[in-house]
Amino acid sequence: MKQQCRIRVRGQVQGVGFRPFVWALARRFGLCGSVLNDAGGVLITAQGAALEAFLDALRAEAPPLARIDAIEVTPLEEAVLPDGFEILASAGGAVRTRVTPDAATCPACLAEIRDPAARRAGYAFTNCTHCGPRFSILRQLPYDRGQTTMAGFTLCAACGAEYADPADRRFHAQPIACPVCGPRLWFEQGGVEIAGDAVALAVAALRAGQILAIKGLGGFHLACDARSEAAVALLRARKHRPAKPFALMGTLAMIRASCAVSKAEAARLHSAAAPILLLARAGDALAPSVAPSVAPGQDTLGWMLPYTPLHHLLMDAFDAPLVMTSGNLAGEPQVTSNAEARAKLGAFADGFVMHDRDIARRLDDSVERITAHGPMVLRHARGRAPATHPMPPGFGDGPQVLAMGGQMKAAFCLTRAGEALLSHHLGDLDDLLTWQEYDKALRDYTALFDHAAGLVAVDAHEGFRATQAGLELGLPVARIHHHHAHLAACLGEHGWPRGGGKVAAVVLDGLGLGPDGTIWGGELLLGDYAGFERIAWLSSAPLPGGDQASREPWRNAVMRLDAAGLGAVADDLFADLPRALVRQASKAGINAPLSSSAGRLFDAVAAVLGLCPTRQSHEAEAAMALEACAARAGAARPYDQGHSGAISTARLFQGLCADLGAHVPREVMAARFHATMAAYFAPPALELVTRGQARAVVLTGGCFQNAVLRDQMLDLIGDAAPVLHHQSLPANDGSLAFGQALVALARAGGE
Repeated sequence: MKQQCRIRVRGQVQGVGFRPFVWALARRFGLCGSVLNDAGGVLITAQGAALEAFLDALRAEAPPLARIDAIEVTPLEEAVLPDGFEILASAGGAVRTRVTPDAATCPACLAEIRDPAARRAGYAFTNCTHCGPRFSILRQLPYDRGQTTMAGFTLCAACGAEYADPADRRFHAQPIACPVCGPRLWFEQGGVEIAGDAVALAVAALRAGQILAIKGLGGFHLACDARSEAAVALLRARKHRPAKPFALMGTLAMIRASCAVSKAEAARLHSAAAPILLLARAGDALAPSVAPSVAPGQDTLGWMLPYTPLHHLLMDAFDAPLVMTSGNLAGEPQVTSNAEARAKLGAFADGFVMHDRDIARRLDDSVERITAHGPMVLRHARGRAPATHPMPPGFGDGPQVLAMGGQMKAAFCLTRAGEALLSHHLGDLDDLLTWQEYDKALRDYTALFDHAAGLVAVDAHEGFRATQAGLELGLPVARIHHHHAHLAACLGEHGWPRGGGKVAAVVLDGLGLGPDGTIWGGELLLGDYAGFERIAWLSSAPLPGGDQASREPWRNAVMRLDAAGLGAVADDLFADLPRALVRQASKAGINAPLSSSAGRLFDAVAAVLGLCPTRQSHEAEAAMALEACAARAGAARPYDQGHSGAISTARLFQGLCADLGAHVPREVMAARFHATMAAYFAPPALELVTRGQARAVVLTGGCFQNAVLRDQMLDLIGDAAPVLHHQSLPANDGSLAFGQALVALARAGGE
């Protein structure tokens, strides 16, 4: 090793205290040189006898929020370095670095706001290089204060001294602030600021049963007392949200009062990402700690810990759990600005907790789950985004790809220099405002990361808004079939090499266009990044009313019962619904496309069991009710099934109806249905591996957010074959764009 060298550190290394860490490390090892931020990450020049030890410590002792992807060392010939070690101003250049997600309040800052003698006692915008807002306030790279929404807040002398001191944990903490020079908090009602302490006023309103709109990191939340059935019912009535579970915020002690929390779950709750975590109810049957209507019919609750100083201050003062749900109109994106909140949330909220730090980009809360087979990410958002993923071996650089994603749970993906950047969750593009937010985010990411696409990847369904937008870009286009993208996304998440061989992919979701022009959704595919063939699939059934069939489960039930020769049962179960019209339209082929959708099969079974027969008030309501029902029964034997080609569901429904007639508990029937789904697909997938046609089994698609189904599939396969399933990216369409990008590159020959 040369005594002088240049060290390039790539990854999540800006805004996390990396430069002062390098400065302190260099002083410890007696090195001279410098460190700076630029668009490539962190650049170090160093000279000294202990360079080897310095490099070892650089990776081993990195700050808690840092993620190092690469350390590149090149020699320096006859460079003139300073006598000591300096931290230099940031430099520009082509963007190549990772942006840090927003991070939950660290223990040191939390102790500070709780210390009455501290300068930041009770201050809602306290942060340091180990915590606080990052992506939500960033306007452009490199990450410096002037490039964030903190640019308008001039540092006072005390904050300026902390900011300039490399030995201080706030050295170059871009959102640094205090009550003298930083953002301020206030409480208002009817558009008028109310004099007094904002937190105390908010707590009083919450105790009075009122609904509050609270400005957070990535948008507004609507909050109320989670213990009060009256308050929760009021929020449901005002928001027109009759059944969808609400997210909760509380301390770990509050969470444990209603849910069992494992060590892994506690660690996930306390992580810097601070997601909403789905937890199993336990111990609250006799003295419930939250109102029953928080999550009607569900055996899980979605909890998160306070993740900003404001949340901690509210929780300390209120001393009870809060409902903390997205502040938005039904189907629209979360509100972010004060003016928008007043205009749109005024009908919901009795009061507003406001502040004057702008939100640069809207970020919903991430939603996750931990099961016996590992974690699940259900919504990839605040604290996780923007996430950079290394491309699997064999892809190399290739052309820069823009992958547009799907229509539901929209997210896009940018690839460059061996990395893929997956955007945050943007929502369902059926809504015009969500589409506008998607378009804005796409332009935002493209500019922020200096991306210049040479190829655009789109879903093969030309009716999708994202597909239409991709086709209008004037770039070479790769049309990717929906379920192939799901397959590739799971392979890519696990770093499956481009030449790693074919896999047996069980792809179960709602709707996706297949190569035969029908709507797929329940498939066993044999394939890789470059292509696939369909091996087995659920028998197709009409979707009477098209999209209406996704909203009204009884329509799917009638079609499946009729196909099983059980039309009389359908007439009995759904006597008050327009069955004749549905049958007539289906027979005539009028707005009744054929589909093998597993999601619609879940809906049909839920309708037959009376769990959600008429209309879903939110997406997956029927499937969630069916999963919760099955989880209560435990293990159960499957109904009869077939294993090759088109899998008939006739015997499934015949078995269900026989159990209905025998008054079998519906929990048992729900469990038998889940066991049947696993029996439909696990044996033929395993057979492909056993015969040497596939090297592993892949489980992907939104239905594998269902922990009961996933666990049963994994238990059936056991150790007989390697199994890849989603753990760090969503199984649903939230990761679709990543898969699209990989398929497009594989087809383009991107080495």
